[in-house]
Amino acid sequence: MAKTCAMGLISALAAASASSSLLSQTNQNVAFADGPFNFPLFSSSSPSPSPSGSSQSSTGQLPSQPSVSPASTTDKESSGNVKARNDNPRTSSAGFDPEALERGAKALREISSSSNAKKAFELMKKQEETRQAELAERAAEFKAMQAQAETERQRVIYDEQKKLTQHQAQTKSQMARYEDELARKRMQAENEYQRARNQELVKLQEESAIRQEQARRATEEQIQAQRRQTEREKAEIERETIRVKAMAEAEGRAHEAKLAEEVNRRMLVDRANAEREKWVAAINTTFDHIGGGLRAILTDQNKLVVAVGGLTALAAGIYTTREGARVIWGYVDRILGQPSLIRESSRGKYPWSGIFSRAMSSLRNGDKTSSKNGNGFGDVILHPSLQKRIQQLSGATANTKAHQAPFRNMLFYGPPGTGKTMAARELARKSGLDYALMTGGDVAPLGPQAVTKIHQLFDWAKKSKRGLLLFIDEADAFLCERNKTYMSEAQRSALNALLFRTGDQSKDIVLALATNRPGDLDSAVADRIDEVLEFPLPGEDERFKLLKLYLDKYIAQAGSRKPGLLQNLFKKQQQKIEIKGLTDDILREAAAKTEGFSGREIAKLMASVQAAVYGSENCVLDPSLFREVVDYKVAEHQQRRKLAGADGDRA
Repeated sequence: MAKTCAMGLISALAAASASSSLLSQTNQNVAFADGPFNFPLFSSSSPSPSPSGSSQSSTGQLPSQPSVSPASTTDKESSGNVKARNDNPRTSSAGFDPEALERGAKALREISSSSNAKKAFELMKKQEETRQAELAERAAEFKAMQAQAETERQRVIYDEQKKLTQHQAQTKSQMARYEDELARKRMQAENEYQRARNQELVKLQEESAIRQEQARRATEEQIQAQRRQTEREKAEIERETIRVKAMAEAEGRAHEAKLAEEVNRRMLVDRANAEREKWVAAINTTFDHIGGGLRAILTDQNKLVVAVGGLTALAAGIYTTREGARVIWGYVDRILGQPSLIRESSRGKYPWSGIFSRAMSSLRNGDKTSSKNGNGFGDVILHPSLQKRIQQLSGATANTKAHQAPFRNMLFYGPPGTGKTMAARELARKSGLDYALMTGGDVAPLGPQAVTKIHQLFDWAKKSKRGLLLFIDEADAFLCERNKTYMSEAQRSALNALLFRTGDQSKDIVLALATNRPGDLDSAVADRIDEVLEFPLPGEDERFKLLKLYLDKYIAQAGSRKPGLLQNLFKKQQQKIEIKGLTDDILREAAAKTEGFSGREIAKLMASVQAAVYGSENCVLDPSLFREVVDYKVAEHQQRRKLAGADGDRA
């Protein structure tokens, strides 16, 4: 058994030496012989004395030989990196001493031969276990220290990285602020440059526009000057032609008169002598009779008194009859007659007058309107939507009258000459009403009598059995705002009278107002309006229809009417106008040129064409003459608009 323990001890020593060599290689600074029992590996020195005295006595005194610890040698070599000195020739260069092994074997034999070998081996085993536990504990502590050092290193690295990240972030923020400041300054500089450039461009554009406007005005003035010069030369030539023609005609007439002067003089002398003798004889006879009568009256006193009394009674009767008839006629006219404010009416001046004439005119107008344009509106050419609206209003007004419902008041507004009055007349005719036309400018001159005339007008209008459409043209002349400073007290009273008469819906009167300035009307007047219609300037299609209408009225039908008997006696028949080459394309061209013309201006244009045709030699209307008149009237219209604009600017 001692042999087995010795072999185990040798194995333990070899394992301990191997592990100690490995531990010394990995951890050179760690000492493994710190316990009370120190057995240097491969050392000839005996172990340190046990603290227990019984163990020393049991194991016996072992010889101690001096030796150098390989661990300390290894520590010195590893710490100083110096090659160990080999003073013992029996040891190898690596420090292995075989003598120690021999001494160990000898000690083992002594131990195995001793009676306390088992206890010694158990004690050695316990010492080795304690040493291994201490080594494990030291390894754990070393690992904990190493982990702590690694944690500390990671913390330091993290702190450094955090500081670096913060520094980088701060640097980036500063760089961003600096770049933003640079970009803002650069943008401000670019904006300033762009603003300066834009101002320079605007200034250049304004200067260019001013130069263009000056050039245009200079060109226009030059054109106008040339046109005026041309017109003056043309007028001069025409005057010279007329003068020469008049001189030739005067010379011819003078020659004819000179030839017939002697014959006419003799005939006139003979006729004058005969007439003189006849009148002298008649005068002598008359004075003879008068002288005889006067002598008889003057010689007889009774005849003289009767003659004077008769003449006095005759004069008194004539004066009394004249004044009485005037008073009676004024009363009849005030009761039954037409008010003085009415300018035009479909009713007669008196209820019994004009019945036959109105019937004939209605039939004649019905034939005309059915044959013209196919729209049932006669000479009124309006925009299709506006014409449809007026037709709807006429139908509604007719149905309102048939059902005895209150009429609706209307307001027509738009530029002058757009057909407001004609539309009101046609609306009354289509709805079966009488119409009466007055103008607002007639109210102001009446002064204090305006209120009385307004009441007479409405009383007269209510007497119409068919219903009456009262059309007030230029309504803003006396229906303007009552707070105007220039409005007289009489005008305010007249306005109040009209507001009083139109306060309720009427079943007898349709009030139609026409104005060019609807914004000037009093708010109370506007409140009484039920329908508002705008009459704009005619478009190109409407102007084309108006040109065709007035071409037929002023040109084609000129001279075609058969004059009556009295006209045959005192007036010669109008000359027929011949139309050559005037097509619809030319009329459409004229319609395009006359943009901004009202219906009244187009009618005046065609009247000017008629005058130009009558002023020509052969009384023929051709395209050249038509275009010439149209161009002249268009230029006149533009000049009139410029003058109106200049007056408006000065105002």
